[in-house]
Amino acid sequence: MLDGMDPRPVGMFDSGVGGLSVFREFRRLAPRERTVYFADTAYFPYGPRDPGEVRKRAFAIAHRLVDAGAKLIVVACNTASAAAVADLRQLFEVPFVGMVPAVKPAARASRSGRVAILATPGTFDGDLYSSVVDEFGKDAAIDRVVGHDLAELVELGDVDTPAAREAVRAALAGPVANGADIVVLGCTHYEFLAPAINAEFPGVSVLGTGEPVARRACALLAELDLEAPPDAEGALDLIVSGNREAFLQTLPKLGFAPREAAEAQS
Repeated sequence: MLDGMDPRPVGMFDSGVGGLSVFREFRRLAPRERTVYFADTAYFPYGPRDPGEVRKRAFAIAHRLVDAGAKLIVVACNTASAAAVADLRQLFEVPFVGMVPAVKPAARASRSGRVAILATPGTFDGDLYSSVVDEFGKDAAIDRVVGHDLAELVELGDVDTPAAREAVRAALAGPVANGADIVVLGCTHYEFLAPAINAEFPGVSVLGTGEPVARRACALLAELDLEAPPDAEGALDLIVSGNREAFLQTLPKLGFAPREAAEAQS
């Protein structure tokens, strides 16, 4: 295998479709890379689960992705990153890229000095979130907003509907009325709700982490000479732990082409 020419796939996982918001950006930036995406729908959602259970799932999935030949693994889930990414890096030899809410750029960009962070209980309760807020969020008033049932809507592909608009309105009306001018999406599922949030609150900026995380993965591949060969053709392989057909039926609703939805493993 020549330097800078590694045909092995990139691994990526989440409890469901949410991490595909990261894959979408990664595919745009690295179209030659093959991705093996593990959707742990049998344990969806991770957000309200005990951190120990999430950590156990993260280790099991990482083993599966390493067995599939993954040269780098993206933990495309804020809850799993909070619960497990530090330990994953210690146990496995492959590099890991994790998620953290975009507190730093939000605090810098806010005109009002008030930021709403929309995330799951598992993300808010983790040390990773606390450390980021302590380091980068001191100059902003932060409203923590738990996104009740939002991930469930996205998992069904219900992202551009009256129900989705009503749900984001109920979650964010209070913080926006209190002056929050930036909403940070602290769950990869929520990135698919960005259009609904923009429609409901047109004066509010929405910050996700899909693109920054994808850029970090690309930079790490280049840095470690792990990029795919120039003539490689990117592909998406899916592993679904729960109902595979239900998962595949959701993908077109989120903007993924049928040919992508067809490429799946059990």
